[in-house]
Amino acid sequence: MKVLIADSMSKQALEVFKKFEEIEVDVKTGLSPEELKKIIKDYDGLAIRSATKVTEDLIDAAPKLKVIGRAGIGVDNVDIPAATKKGIVVMNTPLGNANAAAEHAIALMLSLARHIPQANASMKEGKWEKKKFMGIEVMDKTLGIIGLGNIGSIVASRASGLKMNIIAYDPFLSEERAKQKGVELVSLDELFAKSDFITIHTPLTPETKNMINKDTFAKMKDGVMIINCARGGIVNEKDLCDAIKSGKVAGAAIDVFEKEPTPADHPFHAIDEIITTPHLGASTEEAQEKVASAIAEQIGLFLTTGTIINSVNVHSVDSETMSKIGPYLDLARNMGRFLAQVCPFAISEVEMEYRGEMIKSDLTLITQAAVTGILSHFMPETVNIINAPLLAKERGITVKEIKSSEIEDFASLVTIKAKSNGEKYEISGTIFGKHDARIVRINNFIIEAVPKGNILFIFAYDQPGVIGNIGTTLGKNRINIASMQFGRDKPGGLSVSILHVDNPLPSGIMEDISRLPNIISIKQVEL
Repeated sequence: MKVLIADSMSKQALEVFKKFEEIEVDVKTGLSPEELKKIIKDYDGLAIRSATKVTEDLIDAAPKLKVIGRAGIGVDNVDIPAATKKGIVVMNTPLGNANAAAEHAIALMLSLARHIPQANASMKEGKWEKKKFMGIEVMDKTLGIIGLGNIGSIVASRASGLKMNIIAYDPFLSEERAKQKGVELVSLDELFAKSDFITIHTPLTPETKNMINKDTFAKMKDGVMIINCARGGIVNEKDLCDAIKSGKVAGAAIDVFEKEPTPADHPFHAIDEIITTPHLGASTEEAQEKVASAIAEQIGLFLTTGTIINSVNVHSVDSETMSKIGPYLDLARNMGRFLAQVCPFAISEVEMEYRGEMIKSDLTLITQAAVTGILSHFMPETVNIINAPLLAKERGITVKEIKSSEIEDFASLVTIKAKSNGEKYEISGTIFGKHDARIVRINNFIIEAVPKGNILFIFAYDQPGVIGNIGTTLGKNRINIASMQFGRDKPGGLSVSILHVDNPLPSGIMEDISRLPNIISIKQVEL
């Protein structure tokens, strides 16, 4: 078997591969897409970092390829659906560079506080501008952390040693788990209002894209400082420039950008208050050795023993079991993603309830699929059906299973119940026929909806004109409705509507619908 290392990575990867006598390794870096496409047909495994783009065309040219290993966290340079369709396992190393990224965030924060890059540049020019670079101490200042996952938690630990007051916003971390980390969990608006420094450690998702923008800057303290070592696109770059120029934001330290490499005329380069680094979060010798060793071990084990570690697209299950539970895996995963996007509180407990004929099968994988769906909305780059239970445990979420042979309205029924501090939110689904997945209940509302695509989830008072007003508003904005389902608790009571639309709605149209008569809330769900 042959493995190609297509991107520069630590030599430690070669040392690890030597343990696997059946594997021959080639190192060919800096290849153009055309050059890589010509030779990929000879390889069973491909090891990459971020430079190589594994496109559908490349995958189609690789008939022998069984595994793609990304030495690092992000797999946005891999066409995962195309790989899955071809039966190729895609792996990453989600923990290897967490410490490096956290330390870089702390370094940038201290650089902001003491104007270190600017003072260094001044000294290099032969100047002595001591008064110009008066700084501030971080001790007793409030650090707001957006996203308290692996990297955010390490940042909190390091900042605690600097005697900072630490608050955090994480839409899916329980208060109890946050306290164990020594962090006060707050709402996003409260974090904006209280923080002297704000550091971002969340993935780039439709929900987090442009999360930091002109509207959120307005909610922040005057003189706040922003650090982003997460993903480009979370901070709106134009709005940040404007906030710096107005004096609202005193400084920013940015390691990631909407477009990388940045163009020479990028506006950040002309603003002294913005410190920039070229995506160095994971660029330490130790981190690169860790991720290189890890991905070599994972690829080697998979090719020689079939062991799958840190896969982002497949799970292990025999064909007989898959034929029985396969449709329910997709149903549970999408129900979990739906629940994560509409649930109004941070979930501390997930209770899976199974009813009917399906309880004769091993349902563990369905439970893990549901948890994967819930977590993947917040941490899409790290969670999969294999590591979802561990990640849920780390975030203080308990997972329970309840089985009942009692059959109600459906031969088999899956219900996910999210709970926290006495609150509960639940969603039920089933399979019609052999493969047709449906959501059939949301809390007390009976409904029948396909769990996929772009969905508008609307909560309203059951009054005449509600549905017509929604349709009119969408029609005026040339938004096509693919399907619409409606449910209510009683005539004249409360109602829910699920609309499938062809494309996601801009925020302005969402706001227009939210202002319509009798609308209580509207959320956009992407499955």
